Amino acid sequence: MSISALRNQNSLDKLLQQVQKDATPNTEKKSYTDERLWKPVVDKSGNGYAVIRFLPAPTGEELPWVRLWNHAFQGPTGQWYIENSLTTMNQNDPVSEYNSALWNSGVESDKEIARKQKRKLQYYSNIYVVEDTMNPENNGKVMLYRYGKKIYDKIMEAMQPEFADETPINPFDLWEGANFKLKIRKVDGYWNYDKSEFDNPVQLKPTDEELESIYGKTHSLADFTAQSNFKSYDELKTRLDAVLSGTVVATKTAAAMIEEDETPFTPTFKSEPAPTPTSVDNEDDDAMSYFEKLANE
Repeated sequence: MSISALRNQNSLDKLLQQVQKDATPNTEKKSYTDERLWKPVVDKSGNGYAVIRFLPAPTGEELPWVRLWNHAFQGPTGQWYIENSLTTMNQNDPVSEYNSALWNSGVESDKEIARKQKRKLQYYSNIYVVEDTMNPENNGKVMLYRYGKKIYDKIMEAMQPEFADETPINPFDLWEGANFKLKIRKVDGYWNYDKSEFDNPVQLKPTDEELESIYGKTHSLADFTAQSNFKSYDELKTRLDAVLSGTVVATKTAAAMIEEDETPFTPTFKSEPAPTPTSVDNEDDDAMSYFEKLANE
């Protein structure tokens, strides 16, 4: 897509239509980390600050974000199940089926297990790093950013403001979008993004040549939901059975596997309760923060 075509297209309505589509039943959507992935860093007190700009959908792709569902939990054997969920592609997934059976049993202890094994939702978008206070070498780079529902909700609030005196913006627009001020605080041991906010709308760079250079560096988002990033139903079922019954011997720790960006594994890890959600499908960034915490220990 040329930069002039990108300027002229009215994509906010299209994005809002996709939001409504995503909200309907049965529309649920690997996660890997490499040098393209930008991650905010906090100081010793647990505070962090950065300014980023969300970028438009890459050439040939319709949306500036991609959704990825996964499961990450420790079974009764002490082994961990951390896998991408087939529900990302609207396919049956053995953990979701197992959780549904637990939830529908009517037994509160079963529901508690289902809560701890719930799906977790992540989004990926291209961003331009305006200001990274902790790692200034990232300033001016086009990178990928992984974020959770709370940041996604901030984007939706900008696109669909709650009050009549607020003007909707397309945060992904190079000309009329807005920088996002990411403000992180540590609350009860987890990263909290409540104070994060969009600045006033402003063109990202003064010339189309600069904008075209930035846009030309965006990374494909479709790669995250490629079939090659998902195991088959039978493979996932075998892995789930191992985590629940202990038929596989652990070879690496969870932290090692996360740091090495591997998805299939059977780690031994110290027992520590994950944050408890209020329902089986209530995704939140606290859960993401919890697994970041595991990776850093």
